[in-house]
Amino acid sequence: DHEIRARRSVTATGPAPAAPPSPGLADMPDLTNETIFELRRRPSQLVVSGGGPIGMELAQAHRRLGCEVTVVEMFAPLAKDDPEAAAIVLDQIRRDGVVVRAGVKVAGVRAQGKGGVAVTIENENGEEETVTGSHLLVAAGRRPNIDGLGLDEAGIAAAKGSISVNRGLRTTNRRVYAIGDVAGGLQFTHVANYHAGLVIRSALFRLPVRENRNIIPWVTYTDPELAHVGLSEGDVAAQGGKFRILRWPYAENDRAQAERATDGFIKVIVSPRGKILGATIVGRGAGEIIQLWALAISAGLKIKAMTAFVSPYPTLSEISKRAAIGFYSQGLTNPWLRRILSLLRSFG
Repeated sequence: DHEIRARRSVTATGPAPAAPPSPGLADMPDLTNETIFELRRRPSQLVVSGGGPIGMELAQAHRRLGCEVTVVEMFAPLAKDDPEAAAIVLDQIRRDGVVVRAGVKVAGVRAQGKGGVAVTIENENGEEETVTGSHLLVAAGRRPNIDGLGLDEAGIAAAKGSISVNRGLRTTNRRVYAIGDVAGGLQFTHVANYHAGLVIRSALFRLPVRENRNIIPWVTYTDPELAHVGLSEGDVAAQGGKFRILRWPYAENDRAQAERATDGFIKVIVSPRGKILGATIVGRGAGEIIQLWALAISAGLKIKAMTAFVSPYPTLSEISKRAAIGFYSQGLTNPWLRRILSLLRSFG
């Protein structure tokens, strides 16, 4: 019952778990990525609806806690990530014992026995089968909280379930900003933190700001971790430009060998002139290692900068420098360079 007046305001209402329109789901006591942490007893059989990052993280975690886990996903699991990198993660999750059913949709949900759940799934041929469990986790993504905000009264436009903003995070009411998940785009806590810094500079100090989504890293906290920043190989290929891929495997890293964590690789996308376009890492500590590449992209560094620093030995982060050096190693086979080296040898 209070009215607050301000020269400028920021809408940061965050997201809520999205509920897919599956028949019977509204009548079932399902779990979300928020409520599942309230459990005090281990589920005996957990059915996870959704194979995105949240679904796969929680599926693997609960399997390692001793639960039987089945994941059902309409499309490809971890579909927004590099397919080659995602395959390594999914192979490990399956080795852990998680049953992953991809390419199926949830056709219905009903109660089963004493507090259990039965999920009817349908494949692309229309064939149905039932997956049963003691608990159901709905991990179908998250939607921005915009209900009840009175956006129309404030002259604020919304589209596709989120508040419309410009590159400076202003809404159609220029006195109102929207940040974080409610503004659409990447739904990560660190994105909201990044937005907050931009808005403070704009609203308080009147400085021009522009959101740059290409510098936002994201990490899927499975084991192994999967991290990415910038453009993917598919993004660059779709743009039709020329690019090179630099790689280095964890198996060639001494620290990874010592810790028996050799599954994984780094993949760096660069332009022919060495501009860093994007990086993907799958393996132990990928979320830590990707930060170096996030800094490089945000600072506009070229691949040369990633070869000039000294990486301590033995660390997993050495894979970054090893991959970067690959940009220049191909030049050693250049005929003109070989002639120059031969000439230099003649001088002793």
